[in-house]
Amino acid sequence: MYEKELTCPYCLEAITILLDMGSDYNSEIIEDCEVCCRPIEIKYSFDEDELIYFNYKKIEGNEF
Repeated sequence: MYEKELTCPYCLEAITILLDMGSDYNSEIIEDCEVCCRPIEIKYSFDEDELIYFNYKKIEGNEF
């Protein structure tokens, strides 16, 4: 597992997520913010053990 810090796109709090390094080349997951509990769409890629792509965004319709 790979630990990655990001800023929640809803509440702007710093959070940490775990990424599976053994998953397919292009991975897409939904993780809930540990502070505000709203879902975040996360896309990432590893090449061997190196994170080569990481992007995340809000899921429309989940704003308060």
